[in-house]
Amino acid sequence: METHSTFQVGLLVVLLLVASAVAIAVKWVRVPYSIALVIVGLAMGLWHIIPAVEMTPELILLVFLPALLFEASWNLHLDELKRNWLSISVLATAGVLISTLIVGSIMHYWGGMAIGCAFVFGAMISATDPISVLALFRTLGIDKRLTMILEGESIFNDGTAAVFFKVILAITMTQQVFDPGSSLLRVVFEICGGVAIGAALGFAASTVTRLFDDHLLEITLTATLAYGSFLLAEQCHVSPVLSVVAAGIVMGNYGATEGMSTNTRFAVNSFWEYAAFLVNSLVFLLIGMQVKFNLLVEYGGMIGIAIVAILVARIPVAYLITQFCASKNLPIPLNWRHLLFWGALRGSLCMALALSLPINFPNREQFIITAFGVVLFTLIVQGLTIEPLVKLLKIHPEPVIVEDEALATISS
Repeated sequence: METHSTFQVGLLVVLLLVASAVAIAVKWVRVPYSIALVIVGLAMGLWHIIPAVEMTPELILLVFLPALLFEASWNLHLDELKRNWLSISVLATAGVLISTLIVGSIMHYWGGMAIGCAFVFGAMISATDPISVLALFRTLGIDKRLTMILEGESIFNDGTAAVFFKVILAITMTQQVFDPGSSLLRVVFEICGGVAIGAALGFAASTVTRLFDDHLLEITLTATLAYGSFLLAEQCHVSPVLSVVAAGIVMGNYGATEGMSTNTRFAVNSFWEYAAFLVNSLVFLLIGMQVKFNLLVEYGGMIGIAIVAILVARIPVAYLITQFCASKNLPIPLNWRHLLFWGALRGSLCMALALSLPINFPNREQFIITAFGVVLFTLIVQGLTIEPLVKLLKIHPEPVIVEDEALATISS
């Protein structure tokens, strides 16, 4: 037992050293950090540099995901969220539904999947995770509103995609007759229930923060909130993803501003910034290490169909839905839509949902490998071509107004 524990700790140390080396290397090589980690992970898995590390759904959903979601939602500015609420909410709900239906239909008619299994795959692969794209946008100084729309969609559609996946999977596995009314009610209940629990816990934690000013206690409280909101929502059979998101938004916009001093807020921000860096590093490194090249070749045809499916499904989401959401005061230019289309990468949630499929699920191995292949394509092919696309579309950096930034810093 002691030897096994020592081995696991040693493996973690090696992974952290590799992640640190990659972080240093990308300072000189113009490759997004997360994508560089995937490529290094692929090389490590191909040449068996270290023993295989299994990526389990519990590791992603219970350990990694709450930290990633809370850090992202903690940093969402409520004013910007309100300003773009229509675009974000429609993309994260109707957009996911449209993507699920189109991907499912293509996988059924072209890929030969059973109809229920095809829609399970459609829901599983519809959650976007453009971490590397968002990091690049911030580096290039891309318009904050475009960044907010892409980030907001990815945060909220994690929750809706997971709910759709859970509902469709239950119907498929139990061979129930599909009832649109009851299915819709279940989806609405899980979404609203998750948001309600997260918001309530966020307000409760925000109230507690006003009773003391200790950065260590505040960090502990936010960590408890992140994981506690996830676990409580799961026990109540509502969306744990949206519960964490709601808790993070409330805590970041109310608790952090009303109950924390400047020094405490800085300490909490630093903690979550490091937590997100650490978790993202491990996630993307492990994604690369999971790939079995012989299985990718074996299921290459299905992976190709799935890639075509997600790209076709993204067209109405990026171009038609955004047209519906746009207004004269808040237009969504065509070149922004191109980036929303090509920047919809897939990541850890898709893999976690794939790995969580029951053992008796039909063609489970094919599903998992196909999902891995799609994730790899979006991260490496789409991820590496985003910066050239930004230049091709002539999307200029947002102008920086130094005086306003200085005033904002002083006022905060």
